[in-house]
Amino acid sequence: MQVILINGSPNKEGCTYTALKEVSDTLNKHNIDTEIFYIGKKAVSGCIACNYCREHFKCCMDDKVNEFMQKLPEADGVVVGSPVHYASASGMITSFLDRIFRVGFLNNAWANKPGAAVVSCRRGGATATFDQINKYFTMNNMPVVSSQYWNQVHGSNPEEVKKDLEGMQTMRNLALNMVWLMRCIEQGKTQNILPPK
Repeated sequence: MQVILINGSPNKEGCTYTALKEVSDTLNKHNIDTEIFYIGKKAVSGCIACNYCREHFKCCMDDKVNEFMQKLPEADGVVVGSPVHYASASGMITSFLDRIFRVGFLNNAWANKPGAAVVSCRRGGATATFDQINKYFTMNNMPVVSSQYWNQVHGSNPEEVKKDLEGMQTMRNLALNMVWLMRCIEQGKTQNILPPK
């Protein structure tokens, strides 16, 4: 099984990455393959509603969106990570999510893949960002993976995030819940328990 973790921060190995890495490491300990997919610093345009993706399963703009969409069919679960920018997800991840979910929605590629949001903030705005990201999952027939608390970490740099012991524990428990849910789905298929149509 495989989980793709999307790093929606402009900082490749900053606070968001630190939280995602904790999730990834825990998944790996339970024999789940992972990839942390970094969007990068190059601008990601918003969706232009051209409907090219309806027939081609890719976006008309050839960028990180199409690179990600090639990986999605093999993924059993997805974790989306974002820093908080003015009490919402980063502009880059928002444009990216608008487009990957548009492409995937038109082709039913997201249905029944467990999804989880991970949010990194210095102090406030995390719950609004968490809510924003979760809406992508709930509008695409995806089971939402929870933890013991909101999936958030606090700190201004990776070292401070690592000192957020409750946040780090929340990341590990999120991973354990994702492992459990993916295995339940896999086992269900062997018992002919199929997803709803």
